[in-house]
Amino acid sequence: MKIICIGRNYTDHISELENERPDHPVVFLKPDTAILLKKQPFFIPDFSSEIHHEVEVLVKIKKIGKHIDRKFAHKYYDEIGLGIDFTARDLQSRLKEKGLPWEKAKAFDGSAVIGKFLPKSKFESVDDINFSLQNNGETVQEGNTALMLWKIDALIEYISKYFTLKIGDIIFTGTPAGVAKVNPEDQLTGYIEKTELFSVKVK
Repeated sequence: MKIICIGRNYTDHISELENERPDHPVVFLKPDTAILLKKQPFFIPDFSSEIHHEVEVLVKIKKIGKHIDRKFAHKYYDEIGLGIDFTARDLQSRLKEKGLPWEKAKAFDGSAVIGKFLPKSKFESVDDINFSLQNNGETVQEGNTALMLWKIDALIEYISKYFTLKIGDIIFTGTPAGVAKVNPEDQLTGYIEKTELFSVKVK
């Protein structure tokens, strides 16, 4: 099982971090050790003083595929979820300045929150899903999959050119604007529409 993450997939998030708009999806990986165990708090690592929350819609792959044509991509998933891509922004900035890979800032232990999944059939369209993140009861991030630069089926087509997708693989589809530093005792709660899919305490 692998975690495939997409960066810079929402224009407003690209703007807030002053990044360039990419010509193709930005892809990076997290190992399975990045998954935050169920009902466990997120502990801020000692190597960063600026961990940011990034709420993202997730897609769980249900069958093996390689070089998947976009028109067939919908056959490869039937569950939609929500999670957090925790990012050590200070470390990431230093790595980017030197042209080095991001893994230490993106793929560290506990950096991937994977919440509950909902059946795809629950949604009229996967390209029109509202989602949000609350921090201590206040909404801090809001998005809709309609605003993705590359929609879910396009991402599956693109990713499968480079990586064989396998049963249980999870795609993090990118984050909207509103990313911010987390602090001890924060309570992060994620919603698709009005359904709560995860709640994580920060320590």
